[in-house]
Amino acid sequence: MATGADVRDILELGGTDNDGPISKKDLINSDKKKSKKATETLTFKRPEGMHREVYALLYSDKKDAPPLLPSDTTQGYRTVKAKLGCKKVRPWKWMPFTNPARKDGAIFHHWRRMAEEGKDYPFARFNKTVQVPVYSEQEYQMHLHDDGWTKGETDHLFDLCKRFDLRFVVIHDRYDYQQYRKRSIEDLKERYYNICGKLTKVRAASGTEPKIYIFDAGHERRRKEQLEKLFNRTPEQVAEEEYLIQELRKIENRKKEREKKAQDLQKLIKAADTTTELRRAEKRVSKKKLPQKRDTEKPAVPETAGIKFPDFKSAGVTLRSQRMKLPSSVGQKKIKAIEQILAEQGVDLNPMPTEEIVQMFNELRSDLVLLYELKQAHSNCEYEQQMLRHRYEALLKAGSGAGCGGLTGGGIAGVPQGGDLSALNSTASSTPGVEAQSWPNVDDIKVEPKEQIIDVVGAPLTPNSVSQD
Repeated sequence: MATGADVRDILELGGTDNDGPISKKDLINSDKKKSKKATETLTFKRPEGMHREVYALLYSDKKDAPPLLPSDTTQGYRTVKAKLGCKKVRPWKWMPFTNPARKDGAIFHHWRRMAEEGKDYPFARFNKTVQVPVYSEQEYQMHLHDDGWTKGETDHLFDLCKRFDLRFVVIHDRYDYQQYRKRSIEDLKERYYNICGKLTKVRAASGTEPKIYIFDAGHERRRKEQLEKLFNRTPEQVAEEEYLIQELRKIENRKKEREKKAQDLQKLIKAADTTTELRRAEKRVSKKKLPQKRDTEKPAVPETAGIKFPDFKSAGVTLRSQRMKLPSSVGQKKIKAIEQILAEQGVDLNPMPTEEIVQMFNELRSDLVLLYELKQAHSNCEYEQQMLRHRYEALLKAGSGAGCGGLTGGGIAGVPQGGDLSALNSTASSTPGVEAQSWPNVDDIKVEPKEQIIDVVGAPLTPNSVSQD
């Protein structure tokens, strides 16, 4: 036999303290107990540490659960729907209107609000017209008269300028060539702007200098001629121009490289001279036993003089051997060259770092780097000199008489036009005070293609820059 607890479990009734038999009152009030239980379970408490604004985003005022999919309830970039209210609708009327920009009195119709009846056409303010000057008969006879233009033709030009708002292409098309002579667009512009400038100057107040627009018709004609020539080029001419531009860039790059190398060489020579003078000054100071003036008599040594070792002037404790470390600005090739020379001369790579040894060892390595740079610059100069000599001999052999004459006139003077250098060698050897220089024979030189013989710019380290003292 079922008990009261079984019946409550079947009817989903909450258990009570007395599990006795079920009464009629319990069965009637069962729905109220369920709703009360449901309302109690829907109440949530805000977790600790969560702000009130964040918690309000999760649930609404009705304590509904958050949506599973995002919903867009705001308008944003969406099309705004018409908000129909209870106000009275503004009346519209089909009414006529005229455009002030038109001079023919045409009447058009469109819908418009009743409140805007009688107002001007709103788009008439965009009608901008050019103010073309008007001259009188007296002004034309006194200031604007021109032998190439008649007054009737000038009036016709100004009439067209006023009708077509200075659109000279349209004016040139609508010009009356049957009654007047044929004019170009530049002629029309020149006549118009000359008259405008003269009228502005005549009508200006005394003591003032008005701004006058000057039209250069000759420049405009030349510009159009150049554009027409540029447009009518053949594909072969375009390719040739591109080729010449590329070769010109190569020549300019080679010239910049030679100038840079020449500047670097001058810096190295200056650094070597400065170092030599510094050593001599130090020796003179040591002989005079004036060490206190050593710092004042030191000339300014440029940064390119060998190696610039860092100065340890910090307040902390430093080792003297740190002054012997090469700075990071010295490349690996220079470091290997220094080590190789020191090994050949039997110098220890890590000597005892006393004060005198550190100073002399650093100076030795600085001089070795300077010597290495000078040797490298000297080898580059010898290579470029040999290359230019080969080019010069190839030009003497393969070039024409005019080309060789032009090159010898701007370069080395006195070279025979036929390409025979024996006479030049004998002349150079017989001349007193001139170092004999043996030029290679023409037969020993390999002729280069003409496409590679382009660099004839008189830049440093080229035959054209040889100074004749």
